[in-house]
Amino acid sequence: MRKICVVTGSRAEYGLLYWLMKEIQNDQDLELQIIATGMHLSPEFGLTYKVIEEDGFSINAKVEMLLSSDTPVGIAKSIGLGVIGFADVLDRLQPDMLVLLGDRYEILAAAQAALVSRIPIAHIAGGDTTEGAFDEAIRHSITKMSHLHFVTNEVAAKRVRQLGENPDNVYLVGSPGIDQIKRLQLLDRNQLEKELNFRLMNKNLLVTFHPVTLDSQSPHEQFQSLLYALDMIGTEVGIIFTMPNADTDGRSLMQMIEGYAALHPNACAHTSLVPLVYLSVLAQVNAVVGNSSSGLYEAPSFKIPTVNIGDRQKGRLQAQSVINCIPDAVSIKNAIQKAFTKDCSNTVNPYGYGESSQRIVAVLKSVVDYKQLLKKHFHDVDSNHDEN
Repeated sequence: MRKICVVTGSRAEYGLLYWLMKEIQNDQDLELQIIATGMHLSPEFGLTYKVIEEDGFSINAKVEMLLSSDTPVGIAKSIGLGVIGFADVLDRLQPDMLVLLGDRYEILAAAQAALVSRIPIAHIAGGDTTEGAFDEAIRHSITKMSHLHFVTNEVAAKRVRQLGENPDNVYLVGSPGIDQIKRLQLLDRNQLEKELNFRLMNKNLLVTFHPVTLDSQSPHEQFQSLLYALDMIGTEVGIIFTMPNADTDGRSLMQMIEGYAALHPNACAHTSLVPLVYLSVLAQVNAVVGNSSSGLYEAPSFKIPTVNIGDRQKGRLQAQSVINCIPDAVSIKNAIQKAFTKDCSNTVNPYGYGESSQRIVAVLKSVVDYKQLLKKHFHDVDSNHDEN
């Protein structure tokens, strides 16, 4: 039986991985191993490893790596702690394949440890581009350390091939997050209000804003512009905040959110929403506002607009439901007002229609010898090929 080890470091990432983990868990030829790390183990981010356990999974190992500091020095030190922790855990678990998703620094630490430990890596959602964050470099670095590539769209597949990866090991599977949307029985409006402890209004916004790690304008300044815009929209609009990731300056944004929600009865703030509640919110709100990838990946499936602020997601494939604006209060306000009247009924999600998890498991089972993947040949793109 092959041991497939899945690493998860955040609430949002776990939501994307849930059905893949279930597929592996239920397959008689595969053994699921789970490593929880990062925000899952932090009290200030909700100790969300407990959600994983409540969902019926057994966590094989926990890698503590988050420092209380979210300065660049603190983040760099967290990566170092992560590499040390993953080295020990991978040596103990001895997985046949390590499954990683995305581009966070916790995942970079896991990839580095696996590379040196000669453990093959399957990477989900490589090839995307996000010009406003150092996640861009992390994502492409993980691609070069990985051996199987499960991409969400054809443009991303092209980029992975341009990085020299063997086209035979690049698989277009769509976004696994859409599996959640297709399979979950979402909460109705009354059930959702009880879960949130918040009464929804006639118009509602879901707001998620993460620090932008490469911009000259500080995350604090950008987020303050968003708060000014929400004030201009008025108190008749309900605002549901979800907290930012544990990135550089993330904690200062959390304090700003808590302060705003305390002074505005039309707003509520949540450290962590389990996938069922989060997707149920998407089904009820009028628009998503901020700079989270969820506004590009999941929101289009609900036929609602996304106000995408700034450059954090710049370069990602976008549905026609996405409204881009600069991090300026007036621009954000105008974009939100446009979102309230935008018709998204014919929106097509460019990240697929679900069943990504089944496709990934089918590939994992079809590969005869994982160890043969370890020695990679740089695949040069033919100048006469359509990769230019």
